[in-house]
Amino acid sequence: MAIISYTGGHVFTNGYIIEHAGECVVVDAPALIHELIKSEGLKPTHLLLTHQHFDHTEDVEALQSLGVKVVCHSPYAENLIRQKEARENWGLPVNIEPFTPDVLLEGKDEFSVGELKFKVAHVPGHSPDSIIFYCDELNVVFSGDTLMAGGMGRTDLPGGSMEVLLDGIRNKLYTLPDSTISLSGHGPETTIGHEKEHNDFV
Repeated sequence: MAIISYTGGHVFTNGYIIEHAGECVVVDAPALIHELIKSEGLKPTHLLLTHQHFDHTEDVEALQSLGVKVVCHSPYAENLIRQKEARENWGLPVNIEPFTPDVLLEGKDEFSVGELKFKVAHVPGHSPDSIIFYCDELNVVFSGDTLMAGGMGRTDLPGGSMEVLLDGIRNKLYTLPDSTISLSGHGPETTIGHEKEHNDFV
């Protein structure tokens, strides 16, 4: 299995495509990630959302048109998407249609797609619905906007909390093996061990 990284949208958001047996699982949906999937000749089956902020959900509608099942923590909610704020405060031309998730992970700690098995952990503080997906087989955690290389997600948005996010990072991410590769919503990849040693924010 291979992981393809993609960066797109107004705020350079990362999405990830996990290839398996001619199909793929997508983690987060920055704008136009579906075009890369089509150009690679892959069939997307599931979209795993680390949270619903607009920059991670811009391509949900396009991916649903390709037949994906949307998997996330909470039902669609405008206060989680934050697109009105993006348009009015930041001048970004965001237009995300309401969508209905196929699978909700609130209260669950694992999710599988065929042979791909993920451990799921709720790590709020950046957004109330933020979750991480850890795949032991791939030695990778998709950390969304919780932990980033040399940093962490912003906590100044409504519903955010630095204390809650730091607690989640320490207890849900820093407890993973040091060699675990962390693929975040923004910036380059890193490892859990490197962040434990060098991330001054945490």
